[in-house]
Amino acid sequence: QPTTQHEEDVTLSTLPPIPATLDFKAPGLFGPETGLGMPTCLLCVCIGGSVYCEDMGLDQIPPLPKDTTHFYGRFNKIRHVKNTDFISLNKVQSIDLTGNQISEMDEDVFHSVPQLQELLLADNDLQVMPELPITMKCIDLRNNRLISHGVHSEGFKDMSQLEFLYLSNNHLDYIPTPLPLSLRALHLQNNNIQSLHEDTFCNRHDRNFIRRNLEDIRLDGNPLNINLFPQAYFCLPRLPIGNQ
Repeated sequence: QPTTQHEEDVTLSTLPPIPATLDFKAPGLFGPETGLGMPTCLLCVCIGGSVYCEDMGLDQIPPLPKDTTHFYGRFNKIRHVKNTDFISLNKVQSIDLTGNQISEMDEDVFHSVPQLQELLLADNDLQVMPELPITMKCIDLRNNRLISHGVHSEGFKDMSQLEFLYLSNNHLDYIPTPLPLSLRALHLQNNNIQSLHEDTFCNRHDRNFIRRNLEDIRLDGNPLNINLFPQAYFCLPRLPIGNQ
């Protein structure tokens, strides 16, 4: 019996076939190739712009995706950080390489990360601090072998956003100056600092100068009697913690 309903032809779009297996080597699918048999985001964990490669036994920094903002490479066996490790990664804001075996960093290693704000390098073997961008907010170099000549002269001067500078348990002979006014915490305990100057924290030519933000200074564990330098603290909201 012929139907009286109006029939309408509907053309369905053809969907591409679903591959039986994923090609893990396809560019961009799981990040760049590491040379270790798998891409970075299978070797590590990538969540948004954060890449987590902690405690993986790595001896080098793997190639990172272009959109990386935070890299966590703690507790590995990295000895050398090369100037190609962060190249073209201009979105990186934080790098954590705590607890590696780093003794060498190329001088210009951080030139390619102009937005870097946080660098955590505690518990390594560094004697020299590489040049850092002026965007820094937090620098942690505790428990290294840092020497005073390994810190750039006036290296922190133009870091107008720097708030936290942790340099305890190193081999520093003096406090690296000048320090930016933004600084809130300066930890230098257990170094080899023996003296202070009137201009270390304050301005001897301006008795009205006040360094309002710097409330946390640690100088204990140095061969330094802080009572011998009363003129060095007149601008501070709190006295440093140190040997008396």
